[in-house]
Amino acid sequence: MNKRPAALAATALALAFPLAACSNSADSGGSTDTSAADGTTVSHIHGLGLDPADQRLYVATHEGVYTPDAKGKAELVGDSKDDFMGFTVAGDQTFYASGHPTSGGNKGLIRSTDAGKTWKSLSLSGESDFHALDFAHGTVYGYDSTNGLVRTTKDGVSWKDGAQLEALDIAVSPANPGVVLATTSEGVVRSGDGGESFARGQEPVMAFLSWPVKDALYSIDASGGLHRSTDRGSTWTKVSTVPGGQPQALTAVGAEHVLVATQTGVFESKDGGKTLKKRLAIASGEGH
Repeated sequence: MNKRPAALAATALALAFPLAACSNSADSGGSTDTSAADGTTVSHIHGLGLDPADQRLYVATHEGVYTPDAKGKAELVGDSKDDFMGFTVAGDQTFYASGHPTSGGNKGLIRSTDAGKTWKSLSLSGESDFHALDFAHGTVYGYDSTNGLVRTTKDGVSWKDGAQLEALDIAVSPANPGVVLATTSEGVVRSGDGGESFARGQEPVMAFLSWPVKDALYSIDASGGLHRSTDRGSTWTKVSTVPGGQPQALTAVGAEHVLVATQTGVFESKDGGKTLKKRLAIASGEGH
């Protein structure tokens, strides 16, 4: 396997996605509620998810996974303060993640079946750091930033290597397991063979993607512009601008239900991004 240094990918993406240079303006295309008090401070947010069992919000960060407590304040889930990078919800109380332990190194693929309280190592420990994960069609799709590869697994142990790529995020079609999108410096690239190869990227350049249902694909650009596509990413319509500075994570759990993390918290929309309300206040630093 041809291993591409992670620093090369990081450099390319820093040029493509100048997230740290984003404005902290609260300007938005829709009405927003930014009145929530400043919350827990974390280094930065890497992932978002809603547990389908109870619709509880989970936020994967540089210092553990957080969820709102009874008062709506962010509290640590379990006792891990590890750096959670890739993060995705696969089902009731079932999460997949990757990242770095506090002692250093790479976690490979890990899984929790108790909503993030405890985690079990599945594979590639010490070898791979997945910066993006998606679960669809009974398969984990991951972008292994250590090796610059799109990889897939059905059992969490045996992996199939796909294309070598410099990407920030991936999303899988909910209707077709072979269609995978990735955000790159050339724009959104598309695979029709499960990530084994990708066509040349198309503008606009996006940072993050989420594809909850066939006709609702969401993306966010480096300036916080939230976009929606109803034709599988061929064209995009800007819906609004998410306030709070640098976008750090995006997830959609239905055609109209979208969550976005920025430097001032997690914003939620239940009308396809037209209006946004702060669901959780977390003061967050820059970048992935």
